[in-house]
Parts: sequence; C-alpha cells; structure tokens
Amino acid sequence: MDAVKLDAVAKQIKKLPQYVKDKLLAWVKSVEEQGIRETRKIKGYHDEPLKGKRVGQRSVRLTKHYRAIYREERGGTVNLIIVEEVNKHEY
Repeated sequence: MDAVKLDAVAKQIKKLPQYVKDKLLAWVKSVEEQGIRETRKIKGYHDEPLKGKRVGQRSVRLTKHYRAIYREERGGTVNLIIVEEVNKHEY
C-alpha cells in the first residue's frame, strides 16, 4: 500500500465523528487481540466480502451508516490487515 493511500485513509479517519473512531479502534483492538478470524465472528460488525470492483476487500459495520473497507494480505504466518477506506454508507 502506498503512502498516498495511507494518507487518504488517515484524512478520512480524522474527519470521522468521535464515536465512529471509537468503534474503529475497538475493531482494530479486537483484531490485534483475537485475530481477524475470531473478530469476523462478532455479529455486530457484519464482516462480509465485497463484490464487483471491490473483490478481495471486506467490509465491517462501524455504525448504521459507517463502514470500514479492508483487505487481508498473507505473508507466511502473519496476516496484515490494511484499512483502505472508512466511509459513510449510502442506502
């Protein structure tokens, strides 16, 4: 992931309401402590694979309106979770 993409995600996160940032940090902490496989089992996050142009990415629900889009990279036995976008989901 390049520095430009990381900068864009950092800017998105900076603009989020505090309660959404708190949910994102709770999700990150869960991934760090329990691993992505166990965190995916938490029903409240509604972790799901995406389709179409976002194949290979997954979405987690932070609130009714906000989603975090991430992808998982594997390197040996280490999984790297990269948050690619946090956005307000349109219905």
